[in-house]
Amino acid sequence: MAVVTLTSQSLGIAGVLLLTIVTIETGGYYLTKVARGAVELTDFQKAFARAGHAHAGVFVILSLVALPYADAAGAHGFWGWVARTATPIAAILVPAGFFFSSMGRGRTRPNGLVALLWIGALFLAAGVLTLGVLVLAAA
Repeated sequence: MAVVTLTSQSLGIAGVLLLTIVTIETGGYYLTKVARGAVELTDFQKAFARAGHAHAGVFVILSLVALPYADAAGAHGFWGWVARTATPIAAILVPAGFFFSSMGRGRTRPNGLVALLWIGALFLAAGVLTLGVLVLAAA
């Protein structure tokens, strides 16, 4: 089993990602308030709040998991940047699309900020496709 030493780029990204977990915890606390009825939301808003929270957590963990693979594959330059940062960018944009498009009293449909969700999905696809190709090329 090979041991991968993380590059300074990956360590910096990992440090920031680990710090964001506290904000995800805060979102979890907010969801407990929603579940207790302390925050009044429509069914649509509840669904988008749950989806935003879940996507944030999953994408942050996926971002952390991807870093050693980028380093093991020797990712560098522009493609190394994409492999390391596109998924964390998606971890910001996709939840933002869920949260910001559902804001507003009594909202039952997303507003135009739902576009952030789809832009984030493009970043996610770019990141995982790039990393997958780099890892296969290094195998």
